[in-house]
Amino acid sequence: MKKHPVILGFLLLAIIGLLFFLVLRLFFSFGEETRGFSFKDKIGVVSIEGVLSDSRDLIRQLDRYERDNGVKAVVLRINSPGGAVVPSQEIYDKVLQVKKSKKVVVSMGSVAASGGYYIACAADRIIANPGTITGSIGVIIQFSQIEDLLKKLGLKTTVVKAGKYKDVGSPVREMTAAERALIQGVIDDIHNQFIEAVVSNRDIPRKEIEHIADARIFTGRQALEAGLIDSLGNMDYAIDTAAGLAGIEGKPEVVYPEKERKGLLQYIASEALSSISEELRGSGSGIDYLYKPGYGM
Repeated sequence: MKKHPVILGFLLLAIIGLLFFLVLRLFFSFGEETRGFSFKDKIGVVSIEGVLSDSRDLIRQLDRYERDNGVKAVVLRINSPGGAVVPSQEIYDKVLQVKKSKKVVVSMGSVAASGGYYIACAADRIIANPGTITGSIGVIIQFSQIEDLLKKLGLKTTVVKAGKYKDVGSPVREMTAAERALIQGVIDDIHNQFIEAVVSNRDIPRKEIEHIADARIFTGRQALEAGLIDSLGNMDYAIDTAAGLAGIEGKPEVVYPEKERKGLLQYIASEALSSISEELRGSGSGIDYLYKPGYGM
């Protein structure tokens, strides 16, 4: 029996349409963080939470958005008092790289201070809530001293070293003037790196930045007056701002990184390690861009 040409035409169109749909789906699936198929331009959100001790996960998230052609802008939601110097600088550098191809907007939560503000400086726009705690442009390192305690316990230590400064900061003896000068020089240089990052990204003369770079904190409203941020607003306002900068018309699709699924024991271990890491950061185990009430701004 001869097949009707109209039916064959419909079948052919259906097959072509299906193939076209599959090709488009495969193309858009390269955006690894996007669930499902969408023709909308997207805004990728990265959350920076808590004390910064490692940059790898955050850099991985930013890298995925950077490679996703469907993501036109990135919003960094920062709720962090900062942390270790190097992770803060590595995330800052990655944000600068992402900014070459996409718009980046920062939304500050309850606190985005010290290392949190360092990262924010790399964005195209910084938006804070009026009550956000930010600023704290400073550096800190702390050393414990237990020499008197050891004497009371009748204990003493013996150190064998090669290099005059090998045991600088030792908890079992007082720091010498030369050692203090050495450490101060390191801290001053790292502080200067912070100031340089702010000056290179904010339209504020260096002398003005140096005047407020004494680790003082600001509310979001005070930071706006000082030029440290661009405007006041919440997360939705930051998303709308990012959409406007990227030229997205209408309501953008907002995407978030997929959270790694963890078993109960893995989750408990991860949370315990995170808490321990935060406490160690607070006890002066390294050089930090960190704001912590009662510890140092």
